[in-house]
Amino acid sequence: MKDVFFNSLCFFFFFCSVFQFNRVSSQNGTERAVVPPRGWNSYNSFSWIISEEEYLKNAEVVANRLKSKGYEYVIVDYLWYRRNVPGAYADSLGFDVIDEWGRMVPDPSRWPSSQGGKGFTEVAKKVHDMGLKFGIHVMRGISTQAVNANTPILDISKGSAYEESGRKWFASDIGDKSRTCGWMKNGFMSVNMDLGASKAFLRSLYQQYADWGVDFVKLDCVFGDDLDLPQISFVSDVLKQLDRPILFSLSPGKTATPAMAKDVSGLVNMYRITGDDWDNWNDLVFHFNITRDFSAANMIGTTGLLGKSWPDSDMLPFGWLTDPAANEGPHRTTNLSVDEQRTQMTLWCMAKSPIMYGGDLRNIDDATFSLITNPTLLEINSFSSNNMEFLKVASTKVSNSREKIVKWHSRDMVASVSPVLGLTKCSDSDAAGWVPESLNRGLQKICWKANPKHKYETPFCVYKRGPRLAIYKEAASGHDRGDVCLDATRQRKRSSEEFRRGSFFPCIRHENQKWELYSNGTLGNQQSGECAIVKQNDAEGIESGVRSWIATGRGGEVYVALFNLNNEKTEISVKISDLAEALPGKGLGQASCKYREEWSGKEFGVMSGSTIAAPLQTHASALFTINCS
Repeated sequence: MKDVFFNSLCFFFFFCSVFQFNRVSSQNGTERAVVPPRGWNSYNSFSWIISEEEYLKNAEVVANRLKSKGYEYVIVDYLWYRRNVPGAYADSLGFDVIDEWGRMVPDPSRWPSSQGGKGFTEVAKKVHDMGLKFGIHVMRGISTQAVNANTPILDISKGSAYEESGRKWFASDIGDKSRTCGWMKNGFMSVNMDLGASKAFLRSLYQQYADWGVDFVKLDCVFGDDLDLPQISFVSDVLKQLDRPILFSLSPGKTATPAMAKDVSGLVNMYRITGDDWDNWNDLVFHFNITRDFSAANMIGTTGLLGKSWPDSDMLPFGWLTDPAANEGPHRTTNLSVDEQRTQMTLWCMAKSPIMYGGDLRNIDDATFSLITNPTLLEINSFSSNNMEFLKVASTKVSNSREKIVKWHSRDMVASVSPVLGLTKCSDSDAAGWVPESLNRGLQKICWKANPKHKYETPFCVYKRGPRLAIYKEAASGHDRGDVCLDATRQRKRSSEEFRRGSFFPCIRHENQKWELYSNGTLGNQQSGECAIVKQNDAEGIESGVRSWIATGRGGEVYVALFNLNNEKTEISVKISDLAEALPGKGLGQASCKYREEWSGKEFGVMSGSTIAAPLQTHASALFTINCS
């Protein structure tokens, strides 16, 4: 008995040692991002206002409690260069700290060690002394503030102003004011990549980051809706030439597709595939279709910049958080239930997304810590293969009358269709499709009836009283339901749920929410000069039903994850024969296969039936490990 215990103990320590060795060697060796990167990011908990002290306190928690679990990157998210003073906010202008060459430098009031031109050098050194890696968020192109100040462009090869064609070049020469960042129009704009001065400016930026000791760069406003392939390609080349290895990440990923990703995956190490993910179920469930599509396109762990490349599902909004674009730090706990958090962590790991925790680590509770350090999930995230959605799954709902309704799913499922409202030029002939219906007391119902995709499709309608348009007539009538109104503002950084909802945002008194129905059937906003249009979007509604993912482990084990997206308790099951067909050669038909479930901790022993099943509460998940060796 003692020998059995000793051998088991040796295996445990061997497994942990191998896990740590593989993560450390993969990140410190010549090949970058061999496994999905893992760390902490400040955005979900501090928005843009984090200070040096708050950042380093979180880094200490990573070093003391998470580094042994493979967490190694500690990332300062956006606007570390913005002064936190009255009037400053996410898209304000004139509050940023820049050097004489128009480059962003840390706000010295929040980052006191940066004074004297040190930048992030001292912070990076402290992070490195903890055995961690230092990361920053940056924006595409050049800042509006630098263009307005018309700062000279630095030529790092000479240490002086860039000269070409017999003259010096300045920020206003390279900034393209017609291509501002979609969600930060006052902050940044693209640069003309055909100009040598633009390339010199970008070289000076990334050389400065390397000089500071940066190990990770998250470049924003260059992917998805904001795709800027020339800048991505050039930055990738610059990073190859630097003496310091820097991991290259892209953000955000609104409307990102596998086809788009194939153009950039070889240039970077990770790239966002959705809008911002926050702590609500609608944001979370949006990721099921997206991760499925990227897995089906074989985009997980493809060749990247001097290593591998990973589709990124965004940070984990667990624990102690702030609010999107807020001017305050952590002040509330996550809105996700325990089951929803488990579902998110399980999906992220099965899809092999980079794992970046977003909550304030100074206040992390034991349950959250246990979740983000779960050894089975982290093993799957780093070392599993054949990761894919598995659609041969059955669900059994129990209604209020206890009547069971059984539904089998397969890859022949019909995709759902939902209307998505967006903006277009009023001169667009497709914009004329709105028809009014008068209701009572001055309330109008305005419906889109142009080109229905399906014969019996219910028209998409909005409600109008005065200038404001709302989804629900109660909101248009003035009742405070916290509802959302049609907004013509394009320059907003949107979460996955806001993007799915189209152009609707919280109702406020603003010119961009005032609309007029014209006689030609267009619905226009005078402030923006744009009109509303409805398009059909396949499989982009709020998902329900059940999902399953499968993967294989490096020890021959098989992982099966079941997800209940329904708003009611559902029993979900998969057939062993279907699993064996999807994963041939894993011995799933053998009589000796044993299995266990992660969240319950239940050991089921030898599989005796033809299915694996789990009764799951609303939005819950189950994770089975099957071992047939």
